[in-house]
Parts: sequence; C-alpha cells; structure tokens
Amino acid sequence: MKRETLNKKTKISNDILYYIYTHIEIDINMDELAQNFHISKPYMHKIFKEIFARNIYQSIKSIRLQKASSLLLTNKYSTITEIASLCGYSSHTSFIRVFKERFLVTPTQWRKGAYKAYSKSILQKSKKAIASNANFDNLEATIVKMPCIEAYYIRHNGYNDAIKQTWQKIQTWSYSNDISHYQHIALFHDNPVITDPKFCQYVACIEVMDKKLEENQRLPKFKISDGTYARFDIKGVDGDLLKFIHWLYNEWLPKSEYETTTKPPYAIYKKNKYLADDNNFELSFYLSIMF
Repeated sequence: MKRETLNKKTKISNDILYYIYTHIEIDINMDELAQNFHISKPYMHKIFKEIFARNIYQSIKSIRLQKASSLLLTNKYSTITEIASLCGYSSHTSFIRVFKERFLVTPTQWRKGAYKAYSKSILQKSKKAIASNANFDNLEATIVKMPCIEAYYIRHNGYNDAIKQTWQKIQTWSYSNDISHYQHIALFHDNPVITDPKFCQYVACIEVMDKKLEENQRLPKFKISDGTYARFDIKGVDGDLLKFIHWLYNEWLPKSEYETTTKPPYAIYKKNKYLADDNNFELSFYLSIMF
C-alpha cells in the first residue's frame, strides 16, 4: 500500500473513531456517518477494520460499555437508566443484557462492588503496577477551568510499552518542524483499569505554541474539550500512573461529591516518561467533573 493511501485511510479512520467517542450518547447512523466523510458506507467499514482490526459496530459497543462502566461508579446520583441514555442506549433492558455479556454482572451488581474484583484483575496484568509502592491517599485535587486545547496527535492501539515508539514519532516530527515551544499531552479515551489494556485507545498529542503548521495526514489535529476539571499533580516511576488511575476511579471519585462526564481525561506532561532515560514522569492529570 502506498504511503499516501495509508495516510489517507488512517486519517479517515481516526476521524471516524474521534466522532464516535464525542457522539457516543446519540444513535450513530452509519449512512449519515459515511456521508459526513464523503465516502461510501462499504468503503468506510473496510478501511476502519483495516486500521483498527475490528469493525465500527464492535468499537461503538465497546466504547459505550466502557463509558457506562465508569459512569456507574462515578455518577452515584444518576440512575442506571440515565447512565444508559448518556452512553447511547435507548432501551434499559438491552443495556442490562449487553453489560452483563461484557462484565458478567448486572449494572446494579457492578455499582454495588463487583467492579472492584474486575478492576483488580485488570491491574494485576501489569507487572509494573503491581510493583508500584505509590500511595495517593493524601493527594488533593485542584478544581480548574480548562480551555479547549488544539493539538496534533497520533493514536496508539493498546496501553503498553510500545507507546514509546509513538512518542518518538511525535518527537521526530517536532524536530523536523523546528518546534521548540510545546507541551506533550496524553489523552485517555478508555479507562485502562476497566478496559483490557490491549483494547485501550491511547492518544499521544502535542500542542504547538510557537508556530502555526499546516495540518497533514501523518499528524492530524483535533480539539481536547474545555470544561471544569479536577487536576492532580503527580510524579513517579513507571507503573505508578496506572495505580493512580485505579485509585482515582475506585477510591477518590466514589468518595467525592463529584460526578464525571463522558469527556476523556488527559495528562499534560512536565516530564514524559516515554522519552526520559529513567522512565520517570511528572504530570498534571485532568479529570472532567460536575457537581
């Protein structure tokens, strides 16, 4: 496949996936989706599966269930029906059925504590997280109003060590374009302590501050949502971040008076562990909240 053709297919597929993530609460019509991207529906399905190794329907189902599984924990004042609706389910019954197929328990059982064993089993797949001695019990949030951030990005399939190669590509691109004033941002479309890491969509982003560059198919642009966020300033060694996310969703949010939204959390790096010789990181983690 020619590089130009691959770049075009990758950009279209990334744009489709981004649309799904940002419109997960509505009924996504495949005919309208194809029309939005000015391509035929068969071609849309074909290239999406080529790039992501699963079809669009599977992706929509997985994203909806992942969002719902998180909201059931964090939005304790919302009913199961309300959460199902937030995640694009018009039928309460069908939501319960597909949720149980995925997580082996009902939404009610999940909310009452079944999530703990499931989340722990995901965390235990990471040797680095198991080895982490980090403790976040005394970590406090700062509530901030964040602007919309426009960034160039590369999407990475899976939450794993291969993310380093993705960041190296961004670093190479920034060197090639003589970019000196920037910040690295990691966007977490999926919760890696609820969704199996190999199915997580991790997005490596770079916000460029010192110049305007033309968008290209190798490194497209998108916008990270503005809004109210809880910011956590943390630093540590490789493995601590996954443990932090586990603490955030399983302990801090359920005990707080806040609820979260369908906006994905993100981290702004002060020190990017994937590009550091010692694998240590320093970052601010932003979680979308409402009261």
